[in-house]
Amino acid sequence: MPKVTLHKGGEVFVDDVDPNTNLVVRAGIKKFPYPNLDYKCGMGKCSTCTCRIISGGEHLEAPNWKEKRQLGDKLDEGYRLACQLWVSEDIELTQEV
Repeated sequence: MPKVTLHKGGEVFVDDVDPNTNLVVRAGIKKFPYPNLDYKCGMGKCSTCTCRIISGGEHLEAPNWKEKRQLGDKLDEGYRLACQLWVSEDIELTQEV
């Protein structure tokens, strides 16, 4: 099972998730990373769920057109939209400002 590590508000939250998991879908049904992950639309339109991948990004699919539209050059800095990610391997991310 993939381990997800979320850095937020100076704290670190860690839990295992099922393979092929979307973190925004899980948060929407009040499972980890709820209530610590910021999100809103879940469709790649608002970018509220923007996060920076610290490690494990090499296991993610390439950014889709929604991420390219919302994040632009920030993709090169490791930013992704959590609502567009399906986690199958360990990942560490942050929503620190």
